[in-house]
Order: sequence, then structure tokens, then C-alpha cells
Amino acid sequence: MKLQRLLAAVSFLIPVLSIFPQVMADLDSDRQALLDFAESVPHIRKLNWNVSLPICKSWAGITCNKDGTRVIAIHLPAVGLFGPIPANSIGKLDALKVLSLRANYLNGSVPSDLLSIPSLQSVYLQHNNFSGDIPVPLSPRLGILDLSFNSFTGEIPPTIKDLTRLSVLNLQFNSLTGEISSLDTLRLSNLNLSYNMLNGSVPNSLQKFPLSSFAGNSHLCGTPLTSCSLSPSLSPAADSSAIPEKQKAVHSKKLSTGIIIAIVVVASSVMFLLVLVISFCCLKKKVCHNTSIIKEKVANGGRSEKPEDFGSGVPDAEKNKLVFFEGCSYSFNLEDLLRASAEVLGKGSYGTAYKAVLDEATIVVVKRLREVGVAKKEFEQHMEIVGRAGRHPNIVPLRAYYYSKDEKLLVNEYMPAGSLSAALHGNRGIGRTALNWDTRLKIALGSAKGISHIHTEGGVKFTHGNIKSSNVLLTRDLDGCISDFGLTPLMNYISYKYRCAGYRAPEVIETRKGTQKSDVYSFGVLLLEMLTGKSPLPLSGQDEVVDLPRWVRSVVREEWTAEVFDVELLKYQNIEEEMVQMLQIGLACVAKVPDMRPAMGEVVRMIEEIRQPEGETTRPSSEDNRSRDSNAQTPE
Repeated sequence: MKLQRLLAAVSFLIPVLSIFPQVMADLDSDRQALLDFAESVPHIRKLNWNVSLPICKSWAGITCNKDGTRVIAIHLPAVGLFGPIPANSIGKLDALKVLSLRANYLNGSVPSDLLSIPSLQSVYLQHNNFSGDIPVPLSPRLGILDLSFNSFTGEIPPTIKDLTRLSVLNLQFNSLTGEISSLDTLRLSNLNLSYNMLNGSVPNSLQKFPLSSFAGNSHLCGTPLTSCSLSPSLSPAADSSAIPEKQKAVHSKKLSTGIIIAIVVVASSVMFLLVLVISFCCLKKKVCHNTSIIKEKVANGGRSEKPEDFGSGVPDAEKNKLVFFEGCSYSFNLEDLLRASAEVLGKGSYGTAYKAVLDEATIVVVKRLREVGVAKKEFEQHMEIVGRAGRHPNIVPLRAYYYSKDEKLLVNEYMPAGSLSAALHGNRGIGRTALNWDTRLKIALGSAKGISHIHTEGGVKFTHGNIKSSNVLLTRDLDGCISDFGLTPLMNYISYKYRCAGYRAPEVIETRKGTQKSDVYSFGVLLLEMLTGKSPLPLSGQDEVVDLPRWVRSVVREEWTAEVFDVELLKYQNIEEEMVQMLQIGLACVAKVPDMRPAMGEVVRMIEEIRQPEGETTRPSSEDNRSRDSNAQTPE
């Protein structure tokens, strides 16, 4: 009897013992694959991956199954990984379920063995710089695939339609092309294909998703975007009948060539005479103006106009014609304002700003506009739009204005904390109080909300036109407020002294016409300025002016190091991931093609999502754990 029990025990242990070496071999294989990855991919933050430590209990970012026999998850967000992922490294982890390498500096093509791991369920590779085609095949168990904010090209893989478990697909902010395949077999709860270069019409199966899922694809149409216009195809008969008409049109153009030349010659002569007349009038006016200045200086004993005299062009009969906006509680009139002590704050693109102190409780900023090119009625109508669009906590309130033939004044609230430009670049020596990351994030979000409000309230064609750090003013609580908005349409011209740098979008430099998308570009430069600490405009004591978008792209493309960030930010801990995400937003805003830039409302949403809830102590784990829920929203 005892012999039978012994034999039964031996027969049970034999298969168990035969499995044990295989289990150890699998774990050893996982360990070696991870060590190969760590050795091949440089990383800023040190990993404690050491053969002397137990992989399942001590290795940072590694999670094993309950038995401790296989690696099932990798969580390495924002640890400073840069360079390409080598093949035959992570791809060997054939029990891996969750892969999170988001917000790093990884680039190159994604190896084909990575996304095809049969057990893989959730992939977070957003906010890197991967390029090339999205690899195929894909794991049939994928439930979440987030490849957003990269540089993928080519078409969306047709194999995605075979992923029956896929609930979240995020491919926004890449350079994907081609048409969107019908994905009616998917159980998608979250889809984002925005800001790519997709074309064609949105498939019927995807028309249930909101506009934000497809925005930024200029050649894409159909619900929920604009309807597709179908051009009727011509039959052969129609084509043959159209040929003679085309030949007639060409013949007609040939006959009218002489008339066209005559018109051009006459028009050129008229324009030449017009230029001569205008030049003569301007020269005469300048001579008269110089003569009057000389007479005035003689009468004043050689003294010229004081720089703080911002009301020299106001006639005596109009001293009280100051127009206040609705809701303004100020009780002074224009004469009181002109008598106030004034201090020059600075000279900008639109004119000179003065700090005017009327009494201890009333301090305002007076903007003396120059080169206004519209009549009084048009000026007043535009001011009504500006006043209405300016009612927002993140916009510097415009309180009043004055218009006469020789003087145009704007009265704004005074912001005692100064401008973002001064806070970023002023007094970089000893004793400086630097802006910390939380404050910069707060200022960026407030400024974005202000610009978004301007675009929404002012109308589709309403722009700011002059976004820069000196026009972002700070409240006492260091909130960002937008100033100097809506003035571009009133001006005769805008100075483009620095044509190869600055805040202006490439298309604005060429055409001198601003749009809401060019505002987004300028805001993107502003974000890069806050992240790098470098000014896109010349400062005192600064020899070289940096073209920020070009410089950041070169660093990101060639080095992918932390050197892109302001040295004043590097002393703060655990903010690398947030800075990388903000950097990606800034680069998206400064895309060279206007249609590839997000709308300001989308920018606000992306900045808001940078900061996780304060109660979330371990952001990567808590976020990636949501992959277990098929209805989870994709993290960005």
C-alpha cells in the first residue's frame, strides 16, 4: 500500500519537476530581453535593472504575473529613453500584456515584432518621435492602441479592422495619409484620427464619433465634417463634345492678347503717375511738419515733446470725448487722463504704452496707437467687437478708447505683476526669482483659454494677430492674461523687421495676413519660449536671436536630450513627463502647414490633460491599469 502511494507521488512530481526548468528558462529569457533593451537604448533616468536583484520584485517599471514566472507589463513613461527600439528585445516577451513607453524621446521605426506579441493588450507609445509606417501584423488581443503625437507616415494598417477587441484607437498628430477603411467590425468607444493628412470620406461606421475625432484633416469630408461634394463624371460623348468648346476658349484667349497688353500698359502708366502724385504730397507734408517742429522748438527754447505726453494730438474741443465700455466703473474723463503723471512702459508693434497714475487708487495703461488706417466709424465698430470679445478672466480688460484725426488712444487695466517676457528673461543674475514649472503651466493654460475665447467670441475670422510673451500679462496670482488683441485690422502695416525668426507663422511673413491658425503658431512659439527659456526676439545683451521652432526641431531630431529645456526647470523633480507633453503640444502648434495645427480649443484641452489629478500618486500604473476596462479613455 505504501509502495503504491510512493509511486503515485513520484508520478505526480515528475511532470511538475519537468515544468520547473521551463518556467525558469522563460523568466531568464524575459530578463535577458529586458537587459538587451536597456543596453541598446540610452536613458537619462537610471534603471535599477540588475541581474543580482529579483526581476519581479525590484526592477523599476516591471510587473510579473501572480506566479512570478513571466513579465506581463512594462511601465516606463518619461524616464528619458531616446533612440530607436532594437528588434529582438522587448519583442521577445511573449507573455507581455501592457507596454507603456509614453512621453520619452524614442524615434525611428517601431520593430515589427513589438506590436505583434500575441498576448499584448494595451500599448501606450504616445508623445515620442517614432516615424515610418505603423507596423503589421498587430496582436489580435489589442484593446488599447495609442500612437498619438509621433511622426508616423503611410496609411492606417488595414489589419486594424480585424482587431475585434479594440476599444481605444488614438492616432492623432501624426502624418498618416490615405483613406480611412471601414471599421464596422470594431467595438470602438474612443477614436481619434485628428491632425493627420487623411483624405476621402468618413466611413458610415465611424460617423457616430464627434468632430474632434477627425479635425485637422483638410482633405477629409463627410459626417461629422463638411459634406463631400461629388463631381459628376463625364461620359465619352460628353467629353468629345467638350473638346471643341475648350478649343474655342483657347482661340478666344489668343485673340484677346493684344487687348490685354494694351490694358496692362495703360494701367502701368496710371499707377506711375499716381505714385508720383503721392510722393510729391508726402514730401510736401513732411517739409511742412519739420518746419512746424522747428518753430515749436524755438518757441520752447529748444525743448522737444516729452515722451510721456501721449495726448499732444487731442484738440481742446474734444477733451471729454472718451468712450467707456459697458461695465466700466471709472469716473475720470479724458482731461483727467491727460493731466495724469505718465511713465513709458514700452514700445510695441502697434504703438507706445504708458502707465498713467490718476490717483492712489486709479492706475491705468494708455496705449497710443500709431499708423491706424481706418475711419472713425469703422474704428468704433471694431472697438465694440473687441470690447465684447474681451470679457474673459484671461483677457486684459479694455476700459475705454478715444479717436480723433491725429490721436487714437486705448485705456486698459494696469497689471502690476508685469509681463511674461519680463518674468522669463528679466534679471537672469543673482537674486532672480525664477518661474517654476507649476506657474509656467498655469500661465500657459490661462493664455490658451484667453486666445480660445477671442477666437470663439469674435467670430471665425477674428484673430489676435500679435501673440508674444510681452503681450501676456500676469495677475497678482500669476495667471496669464492676453493683451493687445484685435488691433491688426486697424493698422496700415505691421513691421516685419525679423523676417526669419519671432512669433509669426511662415505664411504671415509671406502674405502679411493673419488667421486663427497663425495665432496658434504664435502661441506654439510662446510655449517653446516658456519651455526653453530662450527668446525668439532680440533682448538687451543678447547677440543671437534663436528661431525657436527650427532650433527645437533640430535638438529633438538629432539629440533628444534634456538640453532643450530651460536650466531653471531642471532643478525640479518629477516634471519631465509634463514638460515633454507640453513640448509636443508646442511642436504641434508650430507645424509648417496651417491645417496641421490644432484649434485653440483643442490646445486648451491638451494642456488641461497634462496635469493629472493630485490624488493620483503613481500616474503610470494607475493610468495603464485602466486598460483593463474596455471602455477606458486613452491617456494623452
